[in-house]
Amino acid sequence: MSIDILALDGDGIGPEIMQSTLDIVDFLNKELKLDIQIRKEVIGFKSIDQNSTTMTSEVVLASKEADGIILGPVDHNNYPSVVDGGINPSGKLRIELDLYANIRPARNYINLNSLSKDMDLIIVRENTEGFYSDRNMFDGPGEFSPVPGVGLAIRKITKHASLRIAEIAFKIAKTKCASKNKKPKIHAIHKANVMRLTDGIFLEACRTVASKNKEVEYEEMLVDACAAHIIRNPSQFDVIVTTNMFGDILSDLATEFSGSLGLAGSLNAGEHNAMAQAQHGAATDIAGKNIANPISLILSTGMLLNWIGEKRNLKKLNTASSFIDKAVIKTLSENNNLTRDLGGNASTKELTKNFLNILNNIIL
Repeated sequence: MSIDILALDGDGIGPEIMQSTLDIVDFLNKELKLDIQIRKEVIGFKSIDQNSTTMTSEVVLASKEADGIILGPVDHNNYPSVVDGGINPSGKLRIELDLYANIRPARNYINLNSLSKDMDLIIVRENTEGFYSDRNMFDGPGEFSPVPGVGLAIRKITKHASLRIAEIAFKIAKTKCASKNKKPKIHAIHKANVMRLTDGIFLEACRTVASKNKEVEYEEMLVDACAAHIIRNPSQFDVIVTTNMFGDILSDLATEFSGSLGLAGSLNAGEHNAMAQAQHGAATDIAGKNIANPISLILSTGMLLNWIGEKRNLKKLNTASSFIDKAVIKTLSENNNLTRDLGGNASTKELTKNFLNILNNIIL
């Protein structure tokens, strides 16, 4: 049975890095006989031009029916209002498909200049509630203005969402550390000294899950202290679990500190669906210049293939994912493959071509 993957280019550099990613998927598809079928649909500004909305109901339905989704970066800050068709595709799909776990690794690569060393962590971020006012309510936004000049935002934290993100984080920690012969460690990141009720609910859920996983070392840390410790000593972290906005901020900090947001893989996962998504934005200022770094979306797609492989017991997809990881490490070890964000001069197409050659050698 074939694997149906829906590709959504997005805005800005989206089409360029999507093409690089699909070139790699196509190569692996042929070499490993993965039986992947790629479908493409239009979203973002192109969809506004064609359909008067950034995301049609048909695309949402196609996303639900697909085995996986690859989402390019979107320029939603510049979309019109929601009533004028400016739906944020990322937020919409996370809620419609209940993609409650956002998984974001950050690591150092040997050849790259970075502000850190010995970083190899994963941030597991709750993805459907928190301070994200465009997606944390059943109906309507969680942000409003009762009188002119006054804005209020509601933060929603639930026991249900907190328990399931904690369970995913503990599972990831055990898997991550199993091959390294070390005791896995979880840090639950919060601000319960200020938000006692909401972060109290989150921490109680984490403690409940920790009590059932004694083999995992469990610690709690304030979010501001965590930011400082990522800079001071990132090697102390294996897996960080936290709420939506804290996780978004900390993951950008960690990946930029490790080298570049262009290296930031990201997977949005639920019980039945998953979506690969570059952690960075649409970078419209460099769109069409053939200088964008596609590694983030490539790594994210590798994570998606691994997720589908585990869900459907398709070992070839897990193998394809491991080949992508190995090819990324090898590609970044050679200076001629580095794009401008990494201090090099390689173009998007040059990096992709060299990546494919490296991937071919790994498979052989």
